[in-house]
Amino acid sequence: MLKTTPFHERTAALCASHAWRRWAGHVVASSYELTHEREYHVIRTAAALFDVSPLYKYLVRGPDAARLLDLVVTRNVLKAEVGQVLYTPWCDHAGKVLDDGTVARLDDQVFRMTSAEPGLRWLEDNAVGLDVDIADVSDSIAALSLQGPNAWSLLQSLGAAPLKYFRLARASLRGIPVEISRTGYTGDLGFEIWVDAAQALPVWDALMEAGRGYGIMPAGMLALDIARIEAGLMLIDVDYVPARKALIDSQLSSPLELDLAWTVNLAKERFIGRDALAAEKARGPQWQFVGIELDYESLERPYAELGLATRLPSAAWRSSVPIYGGGGQAGYATSGVWSPLLKKYIALAHVGARWAAPGTRVEMEVTVEHRRKFVLAHVVKKPFFDPPRKKA
Repeated sequence: MLKTTPFHERTAALCASHAWRRWAGHVVASSYELTHEREYHVIRTAAALFDVSPLYKYLVRGPDAARLLDLVVTRNVLKAEVGQVLYTPWCDHAGKVLDDGTVARLDDQVFRMTSAEPGLRWLEDNAVGLDVDIADVSDSIAALSLQGPNAWSLLQSLGAAPLKYFRLARASLRGIPVEISRTGYTGDLGFEIWVDAAQALPVWDALMEAGRGYGIMPAGMLALDIARIEAGLMLIDVDYVPARKALIDSQLSSPLELDLAWTVNLAKERFIGRDALAAEKARGPQWQFVGIELDYESLERPYAELGLATRLPSAAWRSSVPIYGGGGQAGYATSGVWSPLLKKYIALAHVGARWAAPGTRVEMEVTVEHRRKFVLAHVVKKPFFDPPRKKA
């Protein structure tokens, strides 16, 4: 049976579209209005409020908490400061990505780990012999994501203190204890609010009431999907297959192939997958996860030949679409959308290393009136959208 989040009483009342989807065993809004267009624009112009409670959350405590997480993930957890949040993948022993998420250092011996998929067993298996306690707090902690250029002004009006990028601090919103992290999944200025599930509704109400003067709107997953593609952020089960689900070797991806080399700290003496990743770095990854930008005139041509206006995807698509180069297949796109802000058709794709340099000309397959056509495109550096306010 599907679960509802601690905010469901509020989100259900606002969801005029009745468009719901599954996320980690929960129901969440795809869009609140009949279309997601306004919700997307609110992310980029005001303040959008997302219910992200379905994230898996684990509290890792004890003298060996840092040691365990440092073993499991590719980032250097031992050097993380209290109040710091690390984005990181974690791998199997072959150096292939199992999942990606965040590790937040709440205290010297207390961490919170978030993940897209269940990870409790993986943590427990690797904690054998260590002095550490691992608790699944997925249901007891509710989470909201407040994203957009007005997000900070809104929180400041509620008494929140300034936060650096990827930092976390305890705060009080209308007398309710919360933790606020300067993180998100939109590539914009944004924050995430972590609160005891029993206090979820008062926090929602406080944000919505205070946010009236800042253009706040609740936003659903359809709007979020466009924003995360513009930000060049990958999605598990869409842009990569987690190692435990891969059926054949060609479905596996390493952090180096997913453009996450910056998260792999080979200076660490030991972590799961280190030897495999060191060897891969020495020989060079075979694939790269890149941005693709379609040439509009080339996209327009096959429609014009049939007397049709060019059709652009207003919602993000999530499917495997061939990418060609040099007379053969160069790779495949995994998600894409027409960016309302950038006025460009963009996609995220895996391409062979020889095709990965920005500016490389390729072709992407599109279907026009039941016929497969090839549209000119080129590889671009991710993210597509990276406003200075995100880290300012």
